[in-house]
Amino acid sequence: MVIYLRGELGAGKTCLARGILRGLGYEGKVKSPTYTLVELYKVSKLYLYHFDFYRLDDPHAWIDSGFRDYFDEHAVCLVEWPERAGATLPLADLDIHLEISAHGRIARLGAHTEAGRRCLSTLGP
Repeated sequence: MVIYLRGELGAGKTCLARGILRGLGYEGKVKSPTYTLVELYKVSKLYLYHFDFYRLDDPHAWIDSGFRDYFDEHAVCLVEWPERAGATLPLADLDIHLEISAHGRIARLGAHTEAGRRCLSTLGP
């Protein structure tokens, strides 16, 4: 599963990633991958990769570093700043856009694949 996390600086993308990991039962420290570009979290049999492409200058740099291999059927990939990788990233199953509002955050969720639509259908109305 590939999940794009979009929004301006401070919108809560990393905070949402922490919440997802906590919801999956991960109890360890959750670090922002701003400088490392990726952090790996193993939760039970699940490999969750948290990417942050904010500092990416060249859309092909993430491919050159071997990160493309992490996007497979055995992993969940959370990607902050996916637009920095351009069209080189795989299609997102889910696209989450966070906006700052006067009363907190607004999250706009979209699905681009059948897996993404199934995920959203479990959220209810």
